[in-house]
Amino acid sequence: MTITLYAQPYDLAATGFYFEDAETFLAKSQHLKNEYDQSVEEFEIQFIEGEDIDGALFKALGIHEVNVTSYLEHAPQWEEWEKINIVIIAGECGYAFDIESDDPDHFGVTVYGVDSLRELAIEFLNDGIFGEIPTHLENYIDIDALAADLRHDYTETVIANVPIVYRAD
Repeated sequence: MTITLYAQPYDLAATGFYFEDAETFLAKSQHLKNEYDQSVEEFEIQFIEGEDIDGALFKALGIHEVNVTSYLEHAPQWEEWEKINIVIIAGECGYAFDIESDDPDHFGVTVYGVDSLRELAIEFLNDGIFGEIPTHLENYIDIDALAADLRHDYTETVIANVPIVYRAD
C-alpha cells in the first residue's frame, strides 16, 4: 500500500499539499508560495494514509520536514518485523534511530509470537525454560504469577493494533 503524507505549512497564508514520494515533496516544497507570493519555508508533516505499521513507524521516528525524504525512501523497503523493531527501539524504548545508517536488528530486540505475558509464560513452561515440571505438580503452577514475574524483563504493548510481547536488551 502507498504511504500518503500531507505537508501543512506553518505559514497560515499558504495551502499545503499531499505527496507520496520524496521527489514530489522536494519539488512542491521548494516552489510553494503563500497568498502574498512569498516562499513557504517550514512544514508540519502529517501521516494521512498507509498501513497501520507505517503510521506507527512515522510516529515513533518523529517524522518532520528534515527526515521525511529518508522515511519515504526506506519505509517501503523494510520488512514488517524491521518496522516493529524500529517502533520498539524509537517509540517504546526511546533510543535515537538514524533512518539512514542504523540497522533495525542491531539493537537487541526480541519479539515473541504471543499476545500476552501469560501466553509467554505458558510457552516458556512448555519449552522447559523453568526446568522440568513433574506431572503431578503441573496443576499447582500459578501461570499468572509467572507472567507477573516476566514483567521485569519483558514488555507487552500494542503496535499498529497488534499485541506484541518483546524483550529489549
